[in-house]
Amino acid sequence: MTTPGRLPDPYASRDGGANLADILERVLDKGVVIAGDIRINLLDIELLTIKLRLVVASVDRAKEMGIDWWENDPALSSGARHKELARENAELRSQLAALEEARTEEERS
Repeated sequence: MTTPGRLPDPYASRDGGANLADILERVLDKGVVIAGDIRINLLDIELLTIKLRLVVASVDRAKEMGIDWWENDPALSSGARHKELARENAELRSQLAALEEARTEEERS
């Protein structure tokens, strides 16, 4: 639909259908799953199989579906990164305490 002095919207359909933003909003709200397999065979011998699964959804919708792996991935989440660093720090402190205790035992003998 155009107004005087404006160019027509290239994504709007002439029959009043959904535009690209509406379609994207629907996809993110409902979610879309795309699944497929790639198989490479040579003389009827399967050499390689790749299973592809792609989910396109909003973060809220993905969480509703039980998909939240990015929250625990240190490369993607600062909270997960802090947890990983805290765990590593505690482990290093434990190792240091064990080494100091062993050194103290050696000095006593």
